[in-house]
Amino acid sequence: MVVLMPALFLLMFTGMQAALIYHARTVAIAAAQEGARTAAVQYSSAAAGDVAAEQFIASAGGEDVLRGVTVTATRDATTASVVVAGVTMTVVPGWTPQVVQSASASVERVTG
Repeated sequence: MVVLMPALFLLMFTGMQAALIYHARTVAIAAAQEGARTAAVQYSSAAAGDVAAEQFIASAGGEDVLRGVTVTATRDATTASVVVAGVTMTVVPGWTPQVVQSASASVERVTG
């Protein structure tokens, strides 16, 4: 039992850490996609995409999912892009896994 318990705890904490990283990455990419969609609307702006991504993260758990979040939105004549970066929660002391996800969308425009 003395030999088996540390191995069992290691396996359990590794699985938990993998799940936390996966969840944080999923929230970050969803926020980036939401921000890119919002920024790509015809009369929208990069600032609107930034706000949409931040609101998505807040509604998905905020600091409990991603800490120290930075959202960077850009928009030019054809493309809107959003990058979401943050640090996920960890069960390993001293380790801070970084999460960076990005999404782009074509800017809506009337063609004739």
